[in-house]
Amino acid sequence: MDRRGYQQYKEQSVNSMTPGELLLLLYDELVKRGTMAAIALEKEDYPTFEAAVERCSDIVDYLSATLDPQYPISRDLSRMYEYFTYQLGRIKIGRNGKLLEELRPMLAELRDAFHNAEKNSSSGRESAV
Repeated sequence: MDRRGYQQYKEQSVNSMTPGELLLLLYDELVKRGTMAAIALEKEDYPTFEAAVERCSDIVDYLSATLDPQYPISRDLSRMYEYFTYQLGRIKIGRNGKLLEELRPMLAELRDAFHNAEKNSSSGRESAV
C-alpha cells in the first residue's frame, strides 16, 4: 500500500473538517485512549497503559490550550481540563484502575455534549440556508 497516498488522504480529510468536527475527533480519540488504557491495565500491559494515559494527557492539554478566554464557558472547561490532567497524572503514577473507571464516563459525557452541540449547530445552519 502506498503510505504517501494514505498520508495525503488523511491530511486532506483533517484539513476539510469544520472546527466542530475536529473537536469531536479529539474527544473520540480521548475516549478511545481511555478505553485502551483500561484494557491495557487489566492485562498488566503497562507500557501500553502509560502510552494511552500520556496521549489522553496530551489531548487534554491541547484542548485546554485552545480555549478562547473571551467565552464564559472557557473558564469552566479550563477547570474541568485541570481536573482531568490531575486525575490522569494520578492514574498513571498509581496505575489506578478505579480512578480511570471514574474518569472515563466523564470524558464520554463531555464528548457526547459536544456531539449534541455540533449536531444542533449543524441543523441550525442547514435550516438557515
